[in-house]
Amino acid sequence: MFMTFEDRPSDSPFIERVWRCDSHGGGSFLSVAASHLELVVTRLGGLTMVTLRGPETRATTIDCPPNGQWVGIRFRLGVYLPQLPTGLLLDHQDLNLPMANGGSFWLEGFQWELPDFENAEAFVGRLARRGVIAQDPTVEGVLRGDRQALTPRSVQRHFRLATGMTHGLFRQIERARHATNLLRAGSPILDAVHEAGYFDQAHLSRSVKGLIGQTPASIQREEAQLSFLYKTGPQPRG
Repeated sequence: MFMTFEDRPSDSPFIERVWRCDSHGGGSFLSVAASHLELVVTRLGGLTMVTLRGPETRATTIDCPPNGQWVGIRFRLGVYLPQLPTGLLLDHQDLNLPMANGGSFWLEGFQWELPDFENAEAFVGRLARRGVIAQDPTVEGVLRGDRQALTPRSVQRHFRLATGMTHGLFRQIERARHATNLLRAGSPILDAVHEAGYFDQAHLSRSVKGLIGQTPASIQREEAQLSFLYKTGPQPRG
């Protein structure tokens, strides 16, 4: 595999995880479905870019250049930019932010120093204090399984506005990612069906083929380089 990843959890209420990646050679990789908004710093040769990436609702094949370095801040589900609906960033409709002098960049009228793997929490804290990001408590409540004072229709509207997708699609993506980790760790396919909450093997196969881009057997054999894929938990059936 030509891409190596390192990641860490975060105690920030706004950050799901911080990751970094190095590419040791060029090639194609499978960008797997993902549920979260991200801010990514790319360094490639003498070029530096800062990109807002939205969720991905299907697997796609992407070309990766050699000798690149990336640092990503994956926001918690429900974190959004009030001035930029998350749905506008879905499926690689990424937004490259304008760069400023000295390696900083512009976002929502403010100039920001580049975040790194170690200082992501301080950087995101400044975003929150300036009102550049916000968090929808309805989404947090849905994830915890809380009873909602809002109608189901209002809850779904909040979820879609904050995340760019329905709660059902979010669960499908997280389930497929969980199944992929199980298969890559050596679980037999039928065990992954049960542990990840699929109805049967055909259900698992359809899901991972569309969302991960591989069959369960191909995932087990690790035939393709995958994008950042950290451990997730099981999701309810449905």
